[in-house]
Amino acid sequence: MEQNKMGTKAVFPLLMSMAFPPMLSMLVQSLYNIVDSVYVAQISQDAITAVSLAFPIQNFLLAVAVGTGVGMNSYISRKLGMQDIKEANNAVTHGILLAVISSIVFAIASFFVITPFFNLFTDDPVIFQMGKQYIEIIMLISFGQMVHIAIEKVFQATGKMSLPMIMQAVGCIVNIILDPIFIFTFGLGVRGAAIATVIGQLTSMSIAIYMLFAKKNEVKFDLKSFHLDFNCIKQIYAVGVPTILMNSLGSVLVMGLNSLLVTFSNMAVSLFGIYYKLQTFVFMPVSGLTQGALPIFGYNYGAQNHQRLKDTLKYALMVALLIMAVGTLLFEAAPGLLLKMFNADDEMLRIGIPALRIIALSYLPAALGMIFPTLFQGMGKGLYSFIIFMTRQLVITLPAAYLLAPVLGLTGIWIAFPIAECAAALIAFILYLKIHKTDKVFIEQTN
Repeated sequence: MEQNKMGTKAVFPLLMSMAFPPMLSMLVQSLYNIVDSVYVAQISQDAITAVSLAFPIQNFLLAVAVGTGVGMNSYISRKLGMQDIKEANNAVTHGILLAVISSIVFAIASFFVITPFFNLFTDDPVIFQMGKQYIEIIMLISFGQMVHIAIEKVFQATGKMSLPMIMQAVGCIVNIILDPIFIFTFGLGVRGAAIATVIGQLTSMSIAIYMLFAKKNEVKFDLKSFHLDFNCIKQIYAVGVPTILMNSLGSVLVMGLNSLLVTFSNMAVSLFGIYYKLQTFVFMPVSGLTQGALPIFGYNYGAQNHQRLKDTLKYALMVALLIMAVGTLLFEAAPGLLLKMFNADDEMLRIGIPALRIIALSYLPAALGMIFPTLFQGMGKGLYSFIIFMTRQLVITLPAAYLLAPVLGLTGIWIAFPIAECAAALIAFILYLKIHKTDKVFIEQTN
């Protein structure tokens, strides 16, 4: 059957065949993020600041979608490794329903959280209004993103990596095409950017639903046989909740740093928002690599194949380090060119060029901080992944930034990034050594 390739095909070709489609789709997604911000930057400096301030909410929404999907992916792939198709189908149905429920919760929450959120970061009425207009639409129509990502993870769990790439890419292309139309032709400004975003997400969702129901798949959504199974929900969220929390840390980090950066200038906030979009060009392909590796880890852990686990880890680390090395060279060699895409003036270039070069030093250790947690997720050890991401995003970065900023200014904030990534990489390696010595799959096949 289809899933058997994860237990039999040569590891490196298997990893690349499964990782390349999501890597490509995530690269397209990163290009969308950059193009979207380039268009917003054409509106005004206030517009890019407003969207930057809205990013934590948008990122939290994405974190819930991805976390739920990763929980599904891990559980489905492990059950397929155990040849338990019934329970894998059960996870599909529960996971998609959980995604729909999450979107309803976000739509309701939009009426209560947006105003107090923006009041925390700005008293500028123009920035406040633009940010509110943007994020209201994103939250009210979040079901496109939620359902699309849930179904995407179902396909990835069964080794079908091209379908998610098509869904993601088409949605992103629609997004890019509609951005200038809604922003400039229709004159809707940041509201137009949000409308283009949700239309792209709804396009991806429509394709995903068609592929799930119209095509023959190894697992299926079966509402007729559905009965509420709290153990299935528990298993999904055993990995899903730590993943949600891990990805949500990005929102906490951005909010914490924005509150610090705004004490320097709105320009510093805008710069950080631009950087966060630019860095997706490096991190998104590695994220796609982790999507390809996760079901391989999960399947072979379920099948108790220690050697294939190690081989997958080795090749995933090699590819991730290569991508990060290219990203480091790009940010070190051409930070000015990257910033000028966003109409950067002399002041932004003055603070932005050294910022990008300092933060880029964190990319190589970040490869370890992304691949090891993926192994842990595939093994169902979500807590270990959470520990690493806590270190990367919160435990060290924010305290270091607040401690160093009074002494080194903005430079101190940027230095916090490589410090945190190096610490997280070390912890990830230590946790891997612990698993290698204590987990029965490793012990039984090492002895």
